[in-house]
Amino acid sequence: MSQPDLSIVVPAYNEAARIEATLASIRAHLERRGLAYELIVVADGDDGTRERVTALAARDPRVSVLGEPGRGGKGRGVRLGFGRARGRVVGFVDADDKTPIEELDRLLPWLEQGYDVVIGSRGQKESKIEVAQPWFRRLGSRGFAFFMHLVTGLWQLSDTQCGFKFFRAEAARDLFSRQRIDGYMFDVEVLYLAVRSGYRVKEVGVRWRDDGDSRLELLAGNWRNLKDVLGLRLRRYPGRQAAASEEASGRGAA
Repeated sequence: MSQPDLSIVVPAYNEAARIEATLASIRAHLERRGLAYELIVVADGDDGTRERVTALAARDPRVSVLGEPGRGGKGRGVRLGFGRARGRVVGFVDADDKTPIEELDRLLPWLEQGYDVVIGSRGQKESKIEVAQPWFRRLGSRGFAFFMHLVTGLWQLSDTQCGFKFFRAEAARDLFSRQRIDGYMFDVEVLYLAVRSGYRVKEVGVRWRDDGDSRLELLAGNWRNLKDVLGLRLRRYPGRQAAASEEASGRGAA
């Protein structure tokens, strides 16, 4: 098969109620745009999500599915999906469709202009929040953002957590070969690595709507997130060139 223009990874944990609608909207938009694409769904959980996507994949070779009954974590799922992706541009979107796929049209031109990483954002002046989170979650997000910026130094990025991010394939391969966090803070980790490695990162305002559902456990989940962010300053990561050399060595040994 020829290399697709675009690979989209969709991490999904127990999303049987809406995964088919999300995939249908993605496929319809990409086909209207005339893009050659592949969809890689990483479906953890036991509610039938994986089986529904498997049935769709049997009818459409552009769709594939990974996953297991247990919960491996969003970061792990995206990392596995990126490991399979073949597109010239590789990205991930949330299974709950919080950012409509049409917002992709805002991001792709920046990759064409030479940026390596382009991320959807709720924090830009052109961003549009169609349905806001409850006040207590907004307050918690502001507190987390201050802590995260203080630890990582990513002050130039207003929103690291919007689940709508796209990468040039070469940048994706490098960054996700070094990415280690399995949970929700993988977004911060990837952006931390990208900025440290000298990649050009662009933040673009998008439409976003809260769906009233959160998979984050307020106490245990936030404690894990705090530890993961703090760990970024302690973990030793290989450099950009080292990662590329290791990847090349691996291919040679295969």
